[in-house]
This record gives sequence, C-alpha cells and structure tokens, in this order.
Amino acid sequence: MGRPRTNRVLPAYASAFTDRHGRERVRFRRQGWQTVYVHDTPGSPEFTQAYLTWQRDGRLQTQRATPYSFDDLISRFYASNDWQRLKPTTQETYRGILERFRSAYGDRSVATMEARHVAALVARMGDTPTAANNLRKRLLQLFRFAIVLGWRRDNPASAVKGLKVRAGGFQTWQEEQIAQFEAHHPLGTMPRLAFDLALYTAQRRSDLRLMGPGDVEDGRIRVKQRKTGKAMLIPMHPALVQSIAATPPGEPFIRTALGKPFTEDGFGMWFMRQVRAAGLTGFPLHGLRKAAARRMAEAGLTNQQIKSITGHTTDSEVSRYTREAEQVLIADRAMGILAGDKQ
Repeated sequence: MGRPRTNRVLPAYASAFTDRHGRERVRFRRQGWQTVYVHDTPGSPEFTQAYLTWQRDGRLQTQRATPYSFDDLISRFYASNDWQRLKPTTQETYRGILERFRSAYGDRSVATMEARHVAALVARMGDTPTAANNLRKRLLQLFRFAIVLGWRRDNPASAVKGLKVRAGGFQTWQEEQIAQFEAHHPLGTMPRLAFDLALYTAQRRSDLRLMGPGDVEDGRIRVKQRKTGKAMLIPMHPALVQSIAATPPGEPFIRTALGKPFTEDGFGMWFMRQVRAAGLTGFPLHGLRKAAARRMAEAGLTNQQIKSITGHTTDSEVSRYTREAEQVLIADRAMGILAGDKQ
C-alpha cells in the first residue's frame, strides 16, 4: 500500500491509504471496535454521516445486522437511554468488551444463548478472571436490555457465578520488579516514560494516557481525574522531570506508533506487552499506582498526604493500597522498641 494523496484533515481514528490498485481509501479503525472502510469523499455529508454512525454503533448502517442477533442488540443498546446515561470513560471501557464479544458472536441469535453457554465463555477465560467477570457483567446488562425489548424472558447470565479473583486486587510492584523494568526500558523510551508517569504521579491509566506538556505548570502536572472528576495539581518528582526531558516531545506524552493518543484499553494492553518484554508477568499498570502509595507509606507520609497525590477520598481506600507497607513499618518500629531503640 502506498502513501495517501489526500491533504484533508481526517477525524480521530480515521486514516487514509492507497491500496494495491492505486485507489485512495479511508478506514475507521479503533482498538476494540470493528474496522470499516468507506468510499465517500472526506469532508462530504455522506462521509460525515458514515463517521457519526460508526462512532455511535461501532459499524456502518450499510452493514445490516441480522434481526434479533447480538449485532442487532448491541447496536440498539448503544442508542438506548441506558447507554447515554453512562460516562464517556465508562462507555469506552464497556464498548471494548462488547465489541470483542460481538466480533465472535455478533451473528448469533440472542434467544439461543443459554446459561451453559455463558458459563463456558467465562470458564474459557480462567487465566484472566477479572476480564471474565467483566464480560459476565456486560452480558447481564445486555440480557436485561433484551428482556425490556421483549426478546427474552430470562437472563441466562444471572445463573452464572463470577470467577474468584486473587485477594488484594492488582498486584503491587515491588522494588525488584521496578528495577527490572527500568533496566530493560532506559530513559528516553516511550515505555519508560509511561512507567515513570504511573509511578511518580500515582494516577489511573485513563488519566495517564492523556497527560501532555500542556498539563505541566510551574513544576506540577495538572490532572482532572476522569473517574472522579477531581481536579489536582501534582508536584513533579525529579525522576519524572528527567524522564520527560529525555523522551522525544509530543502531545500527549504517550502516543501510538501513528502519533495518536491510546484508547484506555489499548494503553493497558500496550503497557502489558512492555512488561512482558522486560521479563515480568502479572504486574499491570495499575500496580504502579499501588506501588506509589506503598512508597509514600514507607516514607512515613500520612493518609492525608497520600490522598493529596493519589486523589483517594477516604482513608479506607488508601489503606487498601498501603496495608502491606504499614505492616512492615509497624513491625520494624515494634521490634526496634523491643530491642531498646528509643527512636
């Protein structure tokens, strides 16, 4: 495929290319969504309508769904009030799960899926129990919507139990894993900058992926947490300042190979590939948020101080992140007292 000739500015997730026959084409492509190709001229009313339809339904109207199929149900769900009431960040997360399901079972009749089928789907994802449970929740939601539409009288997902997830949630990075990742991904690389942003700002991936030079102000980085809506100014750790300075500049800081921002799911999956490249498994991006809280607790910061950086609102939320560090600190101090250390 050759380089496109069009000079028009295309909307997000649209890209132009020249196919092997020399024809210029445009596609809409986004992680977790169906890739579609359009023949209308960019900027034309037909092109704009096709793009808006894809943004709403994840596909074009010309790709007609089989009536009463999951294709049909999911498209109707995207147009429902239930969907419109969700936050954009929640819609993005849910859409990724629903579209992966639709790519495999979209042409299947909603009426034919039974509890045993849902159970088999969940069991098949035993290696990723959190993802399995998230799929089950979305199917519960879909079947409830199908009942409202009159397509079903029961909810087969309600009879299926979720998988047991390891206690403690996401695994916290320890200093050994932190050092191993840093040794593999040196300063100046995109994976290292993503790692440093997570470790030194203690923010969620939904916020990390959007941070850029425009958010830096007087030695602090500005963030409005997408999950909570909380606006914060976080002082920048010297190690983060060094990492940003060493990495080729761009907006946002972390970008895809095409120079575009990552989707939330895409960012998480990309980072997991960087973790595996460093020879680590089972240490997700969110574990760095927990590692940041652990480090702060080990340094003796109060819950209030930790909350001023992580954005948590209650002490109980912070305690889930710092319980391990608090145990070590308390044990060290207790043993010091027993050993006659008055400090």
